[in-house]
Amino acid sequence: MANGGVDRSVECTGSTEAMISAFECVHDGVVVLVRVPHKDAVFNTHPFNFLNERTLKGTFFGNYKPRFDIPSVVEKYMNKVKLKLEKFITHQVPFSEINKAFEYMLKGESIRCIIKMEE
Repeated sequence: MANGGVDRSVECTGSTEAMISAFECVHDGVVVLVRVPHKDAVFNTHPFNFLNERTLKGTFFGNYKPRFDIPSVVEKYMNKVKLKLEKFITHQVPFSEINKAFEYMLKGESIRCIIKMEE
């Protein structure tokens, strides 16, 4: 597709096929895999692909560091200026229906689900 390859590639779908394509289209640059693939997924590519000065990097949750980053996120949310989380909450369920929250997540029907500990 890129007639000789690209310098950088970022893959955000979590599809191993897309990850392999993103890796193999880089000529001698950097590939960043953002999304977590299925637990049984396998990344298959010819070993020669690692000898062409390609750099493969991964990031888990965008390299978010909870210990340092959560206080600033809480501050932004409390100020209601820069971070409005309510628009990302699609469902709320009581703890007794926690399995329903997992069903929403696995079916891709929710962005975020709040599980209420008390009803």
